[in-house]
Amino acid sequence: MFPSKIIPVIVIEEPQRALPLGNCLIENNLPVAEVTLRTDRAIESIKIMSGIENLVTGAGTVITVDQAKAAVDAGAKFLVSPGLNEKVVKFAQSVNTPIIPGVVTPTEVEQAIDLGLDLVKLFPAEAVGGANLLHAYASVYPNVKFMPTGGISPHNVSDYLALPNVIACGGSWLTPSHLLKQDAFDQIGQLIKAASFFTPRS
Repeated sequence: MFPSKIIPVIVIEEPQRALPLGNCLIENNLPVAEVTLRTDRAIESIKIMSGIENLVTGAGTVITVDQAKAAVDAGAKFLVSPGLNEKVVKFAQSVNTPIIPGVVTPTEVEQAIDLGLDLVKLFPAEAVGGANLLHAYASVYPNVKFMPTGGISPHNVSDYLALPNVIACGGSWLTPSHLLKQDAFDQIGQLIKAASFFTPRS
């Protein structure tokens, strides 16, 4: 599903930065972006980045059906939610858009399975047990894959990616807000390039 094992989790305040940021991701071999719906103009940014050739753009922090619809209409190729909202999941399924809802407990994992999902997001990963929790889930839910997000950094990402049930990790360290506000795309590119060594998925 993803072209990389690292998924940049991005907060964009100004849509004019979406195009250079998307190009920066492409140029540094990390052609995927999860644009979070945490700003008033995030949908505009998704629309811009969805128009960049070979960039897989999705929407994050999708909490309501209205947000999900707006993101899909803007061109989002996947949706990511902090929690497990059945209405949002069913909407995404109705428009054939992959959705990765957040879970923590075994009950939530099993609710996701009941909804026909086999890929979920552990969030906030580090705060709820991190790699140790995912290791415990591996034998209990062998058919479920995880995309942990929350507290992932260059210092611990390898611990997660070593697990057989982790398909990718979401990381906000790749596109820091303060560097975006400064249009410091050279520095952002260095951070992206450092993460792009993880083997792309076919």
